[in-house]
Amino acid sequence: MRILRALLLAVSAIASGVIAQDSAGVPKEKHDYQSDVARLRKIVINSLYSHRDVFLRELISNANDALEKLRLTSLTDKEVLSGAEDLNVTIKAYTDEDGNGRIIIRDTGIGMTPEELTANLGTLAKSGTTEFLARAESTDTTGTGNLIGAFGLGFYSSFLVANRVYVASLAAKSAHNPEPVQYVFSSGADESSFEIYSDPRGSTLGRGTEITLVLKPDAVEYTNPHKITELVDKHSSFSSAFPIYLYTQRTEQVPIDEDRSSSEDPKAAIEDIDEDEAIIEDISDDTEEEKAPETKSVTVEEWIHMNSQPPIWMRDPKSVSEEEYKSFYQATFKDYEEPVAWHHFSGDSGSGVSFKAIIYVPSHLDDSYWQNPLTSSSRDIRLMVKRVFITSDLGEDALPKWANWVKVVVDAEDLPLNVSRETLQSTRFLKQLRSIILKHILQMLAHIAEEDSEKWEQVQKVFGNVFKLGAVEDTKNREKLVGLTRFATNQRNSTSLDEYLGNRKKGQKQIFYLADMGSKPEILAKSVFIEKLHARGYEVLLLTEPLDEIFVQNLRMHKRVPFQDVAKAGLRFGDEDVSPEEEKEEEKALTEQYKPLLDWLKEEVKEVVRDVIISNRLVTSSCAVVADMMGYTANVEKMMSASQSGPKSPMHEFAKKQRIMEINPRSPLIQGLLRRVEQLPTEEEGRDLEAEEELKEVASVLIDGALVRSGFNVPDSNEFFTIIDRVLRRSLGVSETAPTDTTVKPAPPVDSEPLNLQDPLDVEWPDYVPGSLRQPDSPFQHEEQLFWDVEEIDEEGNPVKKLHRASEHDEL
Repeated sequence: MRILRALLLAVSAIASGVIAQDSAGVPKEKHDYQSDVARLRKIVINSLYSHRDVFLRELISNANDALEKLRLTSLTDKEVLSGAEDLNVTIKAYTDEDGNGRIIIRDTGIGMTPEELTANLGTLAKSGTTEFLARAESTDTTGTGNLIGAFGLGFYSSFLVANRVYVASLAAKSAHNPEPVQYVFSSGADESSFEIYSDPRGSTLGRGTEITLVLKPDAVEYTNPHKITELVDKHSSFSSAFPIYLYTQRTEQVPIDEDRSSSEDPKAAIEDIDEDEAIIEDISDDTEEEKAPETKSVTVEEWIHMNSQPPIWMRDPKSVSEEEYKSFYQATFKDYEEPVAWHHFSGDSGSGVSFKAIIYVPSHLDDSYWQNPLTSSSRDIRLMVKRVFITSDLGEDALPKWANWVKVVVDAEDLPLNVSRETLQSTRFLKQLRSIILKHILQMLAHIAEEDSEKWEQVQKVFGNVFKLGAVEDTKNREKLVGLTRFATNQRNSTSLDEYLGNRKKGQKQIFYLADMGSKPEILAKSVFIEKLHARGYEVLLLTEPLDEIFVQNLRMHKRVPFQDVAKAGLRFGDEDVSPEEEKEEEKALTEQYKPLLDWLKEEVKEVVRDVIISNRLVTSSCAVVADMMGYTANVEKMMSASQSGPKSPMHEFAKKQRIMEINPRSPLIQGLLRRVEQLPTEEEGRDLEAEEELKEVASVLIDGALVRSGFNVPDSNEFFTIIDRVLRRSLGVSETAPTDTTVKPAPPVDSEPLNLQDPLDVEWPDYVPGSLRQPDSPFQHEEQLFWDVEEIDEEGNPVKKLHRASEHDEL
C-alpha cells in the first residue's frame, strides 16, 4: 500500500461527525417515508443483503456516481467545478468520545439540494442516476459514462451497520442554483421518518456529499483501518475511476530537541576573541560514545490511496507495459511472485453481454492443490460488473480442477444482477463464461508452447501433471490437453505424443511406454524391459509420475495408435512379418533347445510366476518378470496397494499372480544353468540331492533377482537375503555353517514401581543469556605445533640475513 502526499481537503471533511449535537436549535423539516417504503426499508436492512460488508461497496458506488455526474455536467458547464478542486472519495473511521464508532464517507461530486435529498433518499430505490442519464444523453459524448447504478437502494445498506445516518450535501454551483446551501438528511434505522435541515456548520464541504454512519455496537469492527482496507480491496478497488483515500494514524518515535541555552551572549563572546589570538582545542584521545538521543511518541496522520492500481483491462493491450501487467497481478492476487504469462482480451458472450478480461498463469501452484483432489472451486476468478466486484463463486459453472489455478479478472458491461447486486439472476452467462475462459487458456498455452520454449519449460515444470489430469477429466477438451502434455523418453528429455508419432519406425503400430512412479527417467531408461527396444533404436516413453499411468489407461490410444506397456507380455516391434526366415527358425530351435530348463524352472518357480518362456526383449540381462496381458505390472501393483487399505478382492489377487518369467537364451548364466539341469541324474540313474538343492538355491536367487529388477517385491525378503548371505560366504571361502556370536545383554527385571515422570511442559528453564553457553576464548595451543625458519638469499644463493619464525609474521 502506497502512502500518498498530504491531501489538501476541506477541514470540515475531517473534523465533522458531530452534526447531531450542533443541530439542536436548527429548524427541521420532518418527512414520513412514502407509502410502504418503511416496510420495504426493513426488508432491505434485514433480508436483502446476505453480507453486511457490502454497505461500503454501495456507498462508494454512489460516491463514484456523484463524481461522474459532476464530470459529465462540467463538459457543458465549467462553473460546477468551483468549490472543491479535487475529485475524490475519502473515508475516515474512528471512535468518538462516547465510545460510538463512526464512519465518514465524503465525495466531492455533484452534491444534492434539499429537494434532491428528499427525493433521492426519502424514496426507496429512487434512481437519480437514471433521471440524470435521461437528461445528459444528448450532451454526453461517452454514452453512459462511468455511472454504476441507482442511489436510493444502495444507500439504505448503510443501516446494516448503522443505527443512525447523517447525509450532509452541498450542491454544485449552476445557473439555476448560483448560491447553494448545505443541508443535512438524518434518519434512524428503526424510524419511519427522516429529517431535512440546514447544516448548522454552514457550507463546509465546498461541494459534494458527506455521509456519517453512527455504527451499531456490533459493527465497531468497521472502525479498524485494516477492515476498511480489506473491503475496499475486495469490492471497490476498481469500481471508481476517481481516487479513494483512507484516513489513518500511526505512531512514530522522533528525537526530542534539547534546549541549549547559554548564560553568555554568543555575539559578545565572539567580539571578545582577539583576531590574532590562536584558538587551541584540546582533542581527547578517548572519544566518548555518543549517547542515543531521547525520543518521544508522536501521532502521524496520513491519507492512504486505496485504489492506486488502475483497471488495466479497460485499456488497449498494446498500451499496457509488461511491468504494468506484473504489478497489477501481484497487487490484485496478493502473489509476491511474478506471473509466467497472461492473456488480455475482450469479447462477447454470444448473448449480447460484452466483457473485457485478463487471464494470468501463475508461477506456482498452491500447496493445497494436490492435497484436496476433490476440490475444484476457484476463488481467483473475479467477476465484475462495471468494475464493481460481484463474486468469485461461479457455483456449478466453476472451472474444472485442471483449470482452477488460473487467475482471472472478468469485467462485464451489464449483467442481470439481483436487487442486492451480490449474485446474478441468471446463470446463462456463467456457463458461457466458463467455456470462454477454458478456450482462451488452451489457446494461450498452445501459443506459449509454439513460440517460447524457455517459458514453456517453466509451465511444464509447474503444470505438466495438471494437463494430464485435464486430459483424463475433460473429455470435451481432451485432444487439446493431450497436445500440451510432455514426456521423457529413452532418446530425449521431453516430447509430445505428436512428436513421438513423427519419430516412429516403419511398421511400428503402437506407442511404447514404461511406467514406474517415483523413479527417474535416466534410471528407468536402464530397465530390463527396454534393452532390446533401445538397442534397436525404438523410442519409449518413460512415465515417472503417478498420473502418467492413469493418463495412459484412460486415453488408451492417440490418433488411433494404441499404447503398449513394454513391461507386459506380448511385446511386438512391428517388423516381425518381414523378419528373415533364418531368425524365425533360430527362435524355434532355441525354444526346443531350452525346453529342459523351461520345464525345470516352471516347476521351481510356479508359486511366483505362471509361466516361463524364451524372451525377445532381453539383450544383456539374464531374465525378467513381466505381467501377463490380464495381470498387474509392478507400477500398477504399487498404485493398487497404495489405494486399497482394506481386504483385497479375489480379482486383485488373481491379477497379481499373472506374471511370466522370460529368460535370455544368449546369457552365459542361462546357458550354464541349462547345462547343469541337463547334467542332473534321472530317477533311474540315482538322484543327486546335493546338486538338486544347489540348483534350487540358484533358481531362488534367479527369480528373486528378476522380481527386484522388474520392480516387484520378493515373496520373502528374509529368505532371499539369507540365501545371498550363503552365496557371499561361499565366494569368500567362509564356512556356510559357521555360527554368528548371538550373545546379547539381557533386559533388566520388570519394574513394579510406578513411573514418576515430570511433564516437560512444567519444567522451569532458566532464562537464556546470549553468549552464556560459550566457552571462554583461549589461545590455541597444540603439543605438535610446527614452526619453520626462512632466510633471504641473494642472486648467487648466499644467505642475506636470518628472519624470525614465520609464525610471528602476519605477512607470511
